[in-house]
Amino acid sequence: MQRIYLSPPHMSPKDRELLLEAFDSNWIAPLGPHVDGLEDEFAEKLGVSHAVALSSGTAALHLALLVAGVGPGDVVITSTLTFAATANAIRYVGATPVFIDSERQSWNMDPELLEDELRVSAKLGRLPKAVLVVDVCGQCADWEPILSLCRQYGITVIEDAAEALGATYRGQQAGTLADIGCFSFNGNKIITTSGGGMLVTENSEWASQVRHLACQARDPALHYEHSQIGYNYRLSNLLAAVGRGQLTLLDERVAKRRANFDCYRNTLGELPGIEFMPEATFGQSTRWLSCLLLDPQVHSVSPSEVCAAMLAEEIELRPLWKPMHQQPVFIGCRVRNSGVADDLFQRGLCLPSGSNMSDSQLALVVDTLRSTLESGGCRHAA
Repeated sequence: MQRIYLSPPHMSPKDRELLLEAFDSNWIAPLGPHVDGLEDEFAEKLGVSHAVALSSGTAALHLALLVAGVGPGDVVITSTLTFAATANAIRYVGATPVFIDSERQSWNMDPELLEDELRVSAKLGRLPKAVLVVDVCGQCADWEPILSLCRQYGITVIEDAAEALGATYRGQQAGTLADIGCFSFNGNKIITTSGGGMLVTENSEWASQVRHLACQARDPALHYEHSQIGYNYRLSNLLAAVGRGQLTLLDERVAKRRANFDCYRNTLGELPGIEFMPEATFGQSTRWLSCLLLDPQVHSVSPSEVCAAMLAEEIELRPLWKPMHQQPVFIGCRVRNSGVADDLFQRGLCLPSGSNMSDSQLALVVDTLRSTLESGGCRHAA
């Protein structure tokens, strides 16, 4: 039986056509007309002034922190419920992460906890250099109070929208809400360039700095002259060609993932002890991943046990992100913890969510998950 993956790439004939065109042109370096085209089309799609195509979403986060002036000894406040790349990038620049727990409405950074942390930091004279907020699992954080707080304290805000391309917050596109936005085109994202990412901003100086740093910080000279440390972070022309094809189908990909979620909710939502990820009233999620929570008072099987049982049937599920404050590499970092992210990790499951899933595959996931939960035992309430 062919495995049903969590979030596989979804390629199209247009992607192949553009890729072969780039190949035949012999322009395969990390620069070229498709890189320029992808940047222009991406900026237009999101309604931003500047977009810089990079080798990964992690590269975008790293350069965002650098151009925001973050360096050794600085503090960056960030979300604890996220993939490790967010916090890793903070360490790349020599800064220290401080983790903020989630709120229930969107599973993203809790603005009230952020306010508490900023108030204490201000009194101690140790305000963070930046706040790096994640839009998790395809849904935007509650940006209005977050931005208001950061503006009050004069703090640069970076948006990790790696999981949320195509989502909106009060009608505005994810990734365009902060001073700098970062996206991933990894193979498991809604659109992909195999590996790749994008940084967007309204700040022309920052965009120029990012382009400079991403090309090994080469100064203008006939010979190779460098007055800064640079990085090999530009996207290749071949992968940018794929991205241009993918971008034309973004709206369709989002619609299909939302349809997948609706299918799961409609077919599994009435089961006891299951709670699906909410959609916050302030925006529209892409449902990049269809996520649910199991009530341990109802179900005797843990999320990890469910994942193992489903994988034995060639169906890939994953737990939710393990909070960064629980990760061994970040033990000892400051965290403002309400217990929400810990609870989400303990009870959370991510279901197969690919935009190329067939109706029969969706039905198989539903039936197999239902039988797995039933066979695992159910503690029916009296």
